[in-house]
Amino acid sequence: MDQDPAARPETDAIAGPAVVVHGLAQLRLALDAAGRLGCSTLLAVSSADAACHMGPAWWLALVRLAAAAAPGPTLHDLLDCGDAAGRALQALRLGGRGLILAADCPQRAAVLERALPLGARVLERRPTALDLGLRGAERRLEAWLAGGRSGDKAGSVG
Repeated sequence: MDQDPAARPETDAIAGPAVVVHGLAQLRLALDAAGRLGCSTLLAVSSADAACHMGPAWWLALVRLAAAAAPGPTLHDLLDCGDAAGRALQALRLGGRGLILAADCPQRAAVLERALPLGARVLERRPTALDLGLRGAERRLEAWLAGGRSGDKAGSVG
């Protein structure tokens, strides 16, 4: 039986290099660097369980502020909801269309049922990404965005 494309853990339909950001300054830094390098898209990934710690409204406001600040790469985003289906549903109600929800979340099917008609993407696991919260990650940002990811495991999550 084929799995629904929106439920697949892969990020093939979400283009661009992935960067974990912990706030507006880091997201703007990543967007600026991506623009300088000519990247057409950037995937901003929240910190682990950010929906539970900061809330979906905070994440969506951060993404909207950064995207509106300057023209540049198309910004895609993923909000990590951990196993909190309620936070995932809240994000969907607020307009979120990129979520990470644990594969073993008991209410995952209910979230997918609501997400799919909206065109939202619900991943089972976090994509490989450069975490700008880690020491030295900002120095590696341009190489990461330019595709110099081979062998660079420090500062990434997967």
